Formats: sequence, C-alpha cells, structure tokens
Amino acid sequence: MAMHPIRRARELARSEQSWDPFAQMHELLQTDPMALLRKMVPGGEEGWSLAPDFDVKETQDAYVFKADLPGVKQEDLDVSVTGQRLIISGKRDEEKREEGERYFTYERSHGGFSRTFTVPEGVDVDRVSAELKDGVLVLRIPKRAEAQSKRIPIGGGGAKGKA
Repeated sequence: MAMHPIRRARELARSEQSWDPFAQMHELLQTDPMALLRKMVPGGEEGWSLAPDFDVKETQDAYVFKADLPGVKQEDLDVSVTGQRLIISGKRDEEKREEGERYFTYERSHGGFSRTFTVPEGVDVDRVSAELKDGVLVLRIPKRAEAQSKRIPIGGGGAKGKA
C-alpha cells in the first residue's frame, strides 16, 4: 500500500524536528578519528606510524638535517650512513592509557619511523655528528675540503702587453 504524500511529509517534518545538533556533536566528539584512519591502514591497529618532518639545508661547509622528534628518546634513534644514503630511524612509544580515563581526542603519533636521504658526493661521512636536544634532532654532515666551493677573484680586465 502506497503512503499518502501528506502523511509522508508530516513524518519527514517530525524526524527533522527530533534532530538535535548538540547531541550529534556530542556523539562526534566521542569518536576517535585517528582510530578510524588506523583501521584503514594495513597493520595500523598495531601502532600508528610516526612520520617526522625534516628541514635540510646546505651551508658553506656542511649539510644540516633537522627534525622535530618530541618524546623520542636518544636510545630509540638510529642514524647510519651507507655510501650516499643517510638513514634515520626510531620510535616513540605510546603512552599508557589508564582504565577509566576519558580522552576527548588522541592525536599524537606513536610508533616507528624510518627516513632515507641521498647525500651528495663529496661529504665526509667519517665526521657526521648528531645531537638530540629539547626534542630536536640535528645532524651535520661536513663537506670534504676539496668539495667546498671556493671564491675565485676576478681580475681587472686591463689591457696587457701595451707598449
């Protein structure tokens, strides 16, 4: 049996009146959007992958890499250079959640990471230095002396051999 159009309009209006935007917002705040994303990533349930951003710059005598790694311990970092490949890997453990604690959001990343960079020819891999201070990793890869740029003086263009 077909529903009468007027009756259907009244039911739609009634269902719209029962919609409570505050109740819906409360419901949305109870969900963890990162948990939903973790379910979409293969292996994401075991631990969310930390993906730190790096700044890389060249100075006159070195290449400098910087990464913000708050909460990463020095013993949880590994830096290695093989040939022209710089590999930086590490992990940040998930903080323990106590039973009965109520989180409104849980967005800070945890898990392992690995970044690989190709460094240019002419670096001195025997003198690479790394420092983790205040949650910032700074790597300095010096250039070999022969690879550093030199300023070449330009002569005055005066005429030579005039009599």
